[in-house]
Amino acid sequence: MQIVISLIYLGILVFALVDIITSDNWRVRFLPKVGWVLLVVFLPLIGSILWFFLGKERSWPQMPVATEQPEPRRALSTEEELAAIDREIAFHEKQAEIRRLEEQLRAKRGEAES
Repeated sequence: MQIVISLIYLGILVFALVDIITSDNWRVRFLPKVGWVLLVVFLPLIGSILWFFLGKERSWPQMPVATEQPEPRRALSTEEELAAIDREIAFHEKQAEIRRLEEQLRAKRGEAES
């Protein structure tokens, strides 16, 4: 019997921690996520119960949400940033080459007309 109670207790603790960590920041109420994690870690049963009843804003399907939160922008990794910079450099180099060739063409047309 003690094993069953311990497993239920552990399941509630793990479920609360996973729910806190995976919740969107705008749905967390009264404390920041770190505060809720610390509360659940140091006071597991009380912290978990408080989280489930007070910590997360619940949205019910039949009630429309008044304000839509924009989807957070995904942070670019360093490789993606470097690749984007390389593409931009290549684009500007091609533009400079086009301008140089156009200038040469204008100069040759000017010589041919004279």
